[in-house]
Amino acid sequence: MKIYGDLISGNCYKVKLLCNILNIGHEWIDMDIMAGDARTEDFLEKNPNGKIPLLELEDGRFLAESNAILFNLAYGSELLPIDIFLKSKLLEWLFFEQYSHEPYIAVRRTIKKYQGMPAERQAEFDAREAGGSKALDIMEKHLGQNKYIVGEALSIGDISLYGYSHVADEAGYDLNKYPAIQAWINRVQNIPGYIPMQ
Repeated sequence: MKIYGDLISGNCYKVKLLCNILNIGHEWIDMDIMAGDARTEDFLEKNPNGKIPLLELEDGRFLAESNAILFNLAYGSELLPIDIFLKSKLLEWLFFEQYSHEPYIAVRRTIKKYQGMPAERQAEFDAREAGGSKALDIMEKHLGQNKYIVGEALSIGDISLYGYSHVADEAGYDLNKYPAIQAWINRVQNIPGYIPMQ
């Protein structure tokens, strides 16, 4: 099994983190997203969408989209609830992460940290602030009443949302405003198999 990814990406990091927590053996293929490694002809044959992470299974099949990869790799483990309602709530949070969280926090982080806040992207950076704040507010309220994202234990919902939430300060958000999120971040960082983001 191979995983193509760049560990500056929260989407790639959460897959690496899951593998470490579950002790899933794999070959990590380093990609440089800033250099365009995911847009080469060779890679586009593997994933026409030109994005990472990408999972290559032993039988030659490929699976893209970070949360789909988490779902696949966690199948049969304690990180994927059995109860259908909890599993559905998990999907709700995974969709939230990709549509209401990542497009704001991750994009602002890239603009600020990796592109050095170019003038031509300042307006976009500013426009995405409210969406990220709303996502963090929703998480803060939920985590003020729950120790984990879904149910009573760690799941791939936590791993998915942890990817960019714990570095939201790099996107210009003040995590000191979110004590419940900070407490949750500490819980995730204390689980066996945890590895920090590079």
